[in-house]
Amino acid sequence: MSASSTVRLQREPFDAAAEATKLTRGRTDVGAVVTFTGICRGDEAGAPIASLTLEHYPDMAQTEIERHVAEALTRWPLMGATVIHRYGRMAPGEDIVLVVTASSHRTAAFAAAEFLMDYLKTRAPFWKQVEKAGEKTWVEAKATDDAAAGRWSADKRQAAE
Repeated sequence: MSASSTVRLQREPFDAAAEATKLTRGRTDVGAVVTFTGICRGDEAGAPIASLTLEHYPDMAQTEIERHVAEALTRWPLMGATVIHRYGRMAPGEDIVLVVTASSHRTAAFAAAEFLMDYLKTRAPFWKQVEKAGEKTWVEAKATDDAAAGRWSADKRQAAE
């Protein structure tokens, strides 16, 4: 069987277990499934937040995320990958993003999931706005996230080989 992929951008909540089941249904070649769910925290920089709002350009975000999922499918021997990213207003405790990867072995599934999350955190075309105490501010990129994503560059891969 070939690898399958799903990328969805949606306002509605998702069911992580149902999505993992969809990805592996009818497959006997899958030996590992890794799921990551990003959840809206209740604080930002030590201050309580009321909400997180994510904005995006739908076609651009869909195309870019699909491109990175396709890259993950070529880098690792995956049987499938699913990325679901919510947009709109979310309250603390609500799910924001889901990444599911399936492979014969755990190493590929974990690596691909990390690669996709590092990309989503640093390069996916979403803009985040935090609301706290009646004040709204845009979230800036973090150097630590960029450093984590940097390990997937072609130069770093070649140096490690």
